[in-house]
Amino acid sequence: MNRYVKEYITRGLIFAGFGPIVLGIIYSFLQAFDTNFKLDGYSALLGIISTYIIAFVHAGSSIFVSIESFSKIKALFCQLISLYLVYTLAYLINSWIPFDLKILLIYTAIFIVGFLLIWLIVYISVKITSKKMTEKLISKENNK
Repeated sequence: MNRYVKEYITRGLIFAGFGPIVLGIIYSFLQAFDTNFKLDGYSALLGIISTYIIAFVHAGSSIFVSIESFSKIKALFCQLISLYLVYTLAYLINSWIPFDLKILLIYTAIFIVGFLLIWLIVYISVKITSKKMTEKLISKENNK
């Protein structure tokens, strides 16, 4: 098995269980603060399975940045596409967003902007941290 596929599955399995936990917390808040909130067994099961899959793909797709043969742009787009597909399908299947073109376009724009902002923040943070670590290593080498 390809080591990246194995790592994708490992990361996915490690973090997949957090999806249903988050869903449970959200459902608890909805039940506590929304008097009209009703949850049947089918919706609960569908939500649990969906959030498990979302968390699995979300954690697993972090492997794309570790693939040496991928450029940063290719890794970004692989992660963006996989996350967009799994989130969008889960949201539509669970009726968390309506299947309406205008709403899907708004959702898509917000998703892409949010994803790119998070990527940019992480990228800048990693650059700053690696620069500081390099400077510390250089200063230690110069002090010897």
